Amino acid sequence: MKPFAYTAPSSVDAVVEALRVAQPGTKILAGGTTLYDLMKLGVEAPSAVIDVHRLPELTGISVTDSELVLGAGVRMADVSDHPVIRPSYTALAESIWRAASQQLRNMATLGGNLLQRTRCGYFRDADMPCNKRNPGSGCAAMEGVDRPHALLGASSLCSATYAGDFAIALLAFDAVVDVVGPRGERSIPLAELHVEPGEDPRREHVLDVDELIVRIRVPLTEAGRGSTYLKIRDRESYAFALASAAVGLVIDGAGIVTESRIALGGVATRPWRAVEAEQSLLGQPLTAAAARRAGEIAFAAARPGRTNEFRIELGIRTVADAVRTAGERAVR
Repeated sequence: MKPFAYTAPSSVDAVVEALRVAQPGTKILAGGTTLYDLMKLGVEAPSAVIDVHRLPELTGISVTDSELVLGAGVRMADVSDHPVIRPSYTALAESIWRAASQQLRNMATLGGNLLQRTRCGYFRDADMPCNKRNPGSGCAAMEGVDRPHALLGASSLCSATYAGDFAIALLAFDAVVDVVGPRGERSIPLAELHVEPGEDPRREHVLDVDELIVRIRVPLTEAGRGSTYLKIRDRESYAFALASAAVGLVIDGAGIVTESRIALGGVATRPWRAVEAEQSLLGQPLTAAAARRAGEIAFAAARPGRTNEFRIELGIRTVADAVRTAGERAVR
């Protein structure tokens, strides 16, 4: 691990000033559950670290008549166990509960979790070619093991999968992130926060290097109560998703689906909204066949590699199962 400068500003305003004058290579430190690992692996070597994990301005949770407001510094455990969030945004709580061990949930922050780096083994091995880590060096996954890599949103330069769970549920609920920097504050829809690798795999989100996420806002919706987050993985002990789905439904008294939200995780280079799959459920009763059809539509554009084609059927079944579970909850 290389030496680095360390500072711990006492307010968000002080963080903004520190970011304004920061040298290239400066990183934000919150829970540290991703940054520390990557520093030890030699993948990240920050010149300076700005520690924000003690700032009370980032740690609030509040519920208004129109939205849930989460500070970016809130610990994951505080959301998964929250007495209001669990019944009102079930998929949010489940996405965090299934994301990590209790120890990690006690450390990791919501803002840091949204911006976590990929778990691609080639990215995390400093000796392997990786366009995300070392532009122009190539992508080892193109000729190597691609079992966990993306089925959706990949480019010729990178197929690394977005590994997070929480962002998938946030995407389904049309969340917005508020960020602050030297040029002021702005709001970014979660759907626009992450970007596909395209021609520049290094860029994973639209934040500028001198911006900080300060809060996450989630609109209130009846679909939150009729929702679920289903995560399929190789083992139950906190592995990353081979496929996951956040689904929220509203079903009226006649049994007709009036609102549908579906987002996919573990299968794409960014959190992936399945809009056409959502639309396929609207205006009709929820049946097993309709749930299966939604899954098929969600993965219609999937482009598998050499060893991950099985995950298309896995993803279809994941969506179908999540739709059925959300439907059962929506009519309780």
